[in-house]
Amino acid sequence: MILTTEGNMAAENSIHDRREHFAYCVQLFGGTTSAARRLGIDERAIRRFINGERPIGDGLLKDTAKTLRQLADEAGAADVLIKTILDAEAGNHAIDATA
Repeated sequence: MILTTEGNMAAENSIHDRREHFAYCVQLFGGTTSAARRLGIDERAIRRFINGERPIGDGLLKDTAKTLRQLADEAGAADVLIKTILDAEAGNHAIDATA
């Protein structure tokens, strides 16, 4: 297989894009420690992926996407609970005001 300069550049850009996006996802998790805990990966490995010392494979990206969806579900549930609490408190204040 012969790679042209364009092919090499495209591959390098793709690798860079994966690293950049993975680093962004790590921040969405709340940082390296939280990402490592949620993904079940050592913190050093997370840093190595971001620094380009280890390649970011399709499996890691799929696991990251799955875990981000779980985090989004948890955040959605927390949002509903907060709204429920605030609505209940607003209702109690309305009752208190009429008493």
